[in-house]
Amino acid sequence: MTESIPVSWAPESCALPTVERPLREAAFAALFHDHLTRVRRPAPAVAELVLDRANPARVRELVALEASCCSFFTFDVREAAGRVRLNVGVPSGQVPVLDALVASAVAASGAEVTP
Repeated sequence: MTESIPVSWAPESCALPTVERPLREAAFAALFHDHLTRVRRPAPAVAELVLDRANPARVRELVALEASCCSFFTFDVREAAGRVRLNVGVPSGQVPVLDALVASAVAASGAEVTP
């Protein structure tokens, strides 16, 4: 199911080899499809993603991999009551990348974005 999601969010500046980018995006899409329940955008350069029943270790592993190739991302992973809250931040010049990541998350999960 997630392989049909067309939203690509990897920026050209990403250090991940181009051939590996769709695999990384697919890993995030699968996470979002299976666990994302809410997306909040408290500011243009910040997204808060709430994942129900997600494996926190897997979320941390995935965001660590992403931060290693796209160092402009900041990720904060917190667990509480069976949920993982993933806060994602970017510098103002990278807001279009965050917008595309959020669009991918919404496409994969059906969650709606709230302010």
